[in-house]
Amino acid sequence: MSSQKYAHSRSCVDQIEPHSPQKCGDSPRDLDLEDGETASVGEAGLTSNQQDSTPATHAHSLLKASPSVEKPKEDQGIEDLEAIGRTQSGPAYSVFSKRKKQYIVFMTAWAGFFSPLSANIYFPALNTLAQDLKVSDELINLTLTSYMIFQGLAPTMFGDLADMAGRRPAYFVGFIVYIGANIGLALQNSYVALFLLRCLQSSGSSGTIALGNGVVADISSSAERGMYMGFATSGPMIGPAVGPILGGVLSQFLGWRAIFWFLTIMASAYMIPFLIIFPETSRNVVGNGSILPQGWNMSLLNYLAARKISHTENPISRTDSVDSQRLAQAALARKRHLRWPNPLKTIHIILEKDVGIILLFNSLVYTAFYDVTSSLPSLFADTYGFNDLQIGLAFIPFGVGCTVASIICGRFMDMNYRRVAKQAGITVDRKRGDNMRTFPIEKARIQVIWPQLYVGILATLCYGWVMQVRAPLAAPLILQFIIGLCLTGSFNVMSTMLVDLYPQSPATATAANNLVRCLLGAGGTAIIIQMIDGMGRGWCFTFIAAVVFFTSPLLWVELKWGPKWREERAIRDLKRQEVNATLHQGEKS
Repeated sequence: MSSQKYAHSRSCVDQIEPHSPQKCGDSPRDLDLEDGETASVGEAGLTSNQQDSTPATHAHSLLKASPSVEKPKEDQGIEDLEAIGRTQSGPAYSVFSKRKKQYIVFMTAWAGFFSPLSANIYFPALNTLAQDLKVSDELINLTLTSYMIFQGLAPTMFGDLADMAGRRPAYFVGFIVYIGANIGLALQNSYVALFLLRCLQSSGSSGTIALGNGVVADISSSAERGMYMGFATSGPMIGPAVGPILGGVLSQFLGWRAIFWFLTIMASAYMIPFLIIFPETSRNVVGNGSILPQGWNMSLLNYLAARKISHTENPISRTDSVDSQRLAQAALARKRHLRWPNPLKTIHIILEKDVGIILLFNSLVYTAFYDVTSSLPSLFADTYGFNDLQIGLAFIPFGVGCTVASIICGRFMDMNYRRVAKQAGITVDRKRGDNMRTFPIEKARIQVIWPQLYVGILATLCYGWVMQVRAPLAAPLILQFIIGLCLTGSFNVMSTMLVDLYPQSPATATAANNLVRCLLGAGGTAIIIQMIDGMGRGWCFTFIAAVVFFTSPLLWVELKWGPKWREERAIRDLKRQEVNATLHQGEKS
């Protein structure tokens, strides 16, 4: 990179404050952009709400431009929390190339694979573990319930940590805990150790799903987020299907300890490309990707690139580039306050009206899905006389349905997003993102849910009665595929909408989703066998389908009042920014 470019970058970055209006688009810094785009450090490197003169004046100007207040036509075009201050000629939403985005999403999908894999790979070994540890089946089943409880609790810590300190540190801490827990599980010989280490294993792996959704929100605008979110969730959706198959093979031929050694090896293999290549994506740390990360946010490639620049450039240009990066990093650092992760922030998100409705209904759909999967081993063993390996293979239709849903549902979301934008007269900007403050995102997302939701509900009802009459094996397997396809697609759409509603803290919003759905799912899976025994197979799944069906009008409530509640939250946040900025300026003076 030429010294002239660095000199220009420095002159721009020298003007950067957390909310500086200056731009430096004449001679942009070379970045990894799509389709030949470029972005400057001074503009693209900052998060979206860093381009007004001060936080107070910026918040004040947006409040004055609220849709409920009369304003001149030229003052319109308000930007939301995800894209404040951005215009059609502004910086790219993300500087990562399409190929790099695909790699990042692949790594997030792989990481998200571990949590459901660890939960389900354990199923075929339950009987063997109970015999070896000399405990009852009820006590062994408690390790399943405790796993799901920590699967909901742990992401509240990891989500806040990731939004505050960056994605890479949160991933690193989680995988270190996970690998250590797996080693302990492979070596333990007591029920108490099994119970405690399963809780630790769940804590280490469960944050990856929240982190993955946060990463997707970092690198993709709302117009393309559906496709990337679909691919990112393919890992967590495949886990429940692949896990029992792997667990059955390993337990039957190598013993139950091989399950945990396999997970240890697989997680260690993941850490190699993660440490070497996976970039920091958090917009609180690297902006849109144009600012070099620091410390443990750096990958090995980031570190080597920084060393190469420092050794190859002449002293003057090197000083300019270092100074420009430090100033840009400092501008973002002033927005962050490192602290102990606060799980109560997740509770705050849950209490938001529009978010709470989506969380509740999404959790009911998720619980219905897991009631079907968790009851499959006992039902198939009783109905068809399946052994552990055959039960594992019976999960394949679920896995295929979940995988197909993850791929096609994301594309349908993006297609419907463009259709709704066209109807509203909004031009979609995939590179820089759209004005979500005025975009009907609830309509764009929820419209995709209706057909697959009701088909999935019908398939769940039919599944119960098919099992009740002990129909041929093909019937429940086909229905499992439909349930996997439709119910998975439904809660994928709602999970994406949660990120759209909370773009400034996507990992924390996803952690809230995990907390509610895992706690509700843990309760559902804990009593599903008792429900089947008490109500019968047909009426049990009829009841589950009816609960989802009669609560589905919650989505109509979201469509009608969701935009109003979202606008009210945006105004509250802007007022809070104004107050914080005033206090910050008072402290400086």
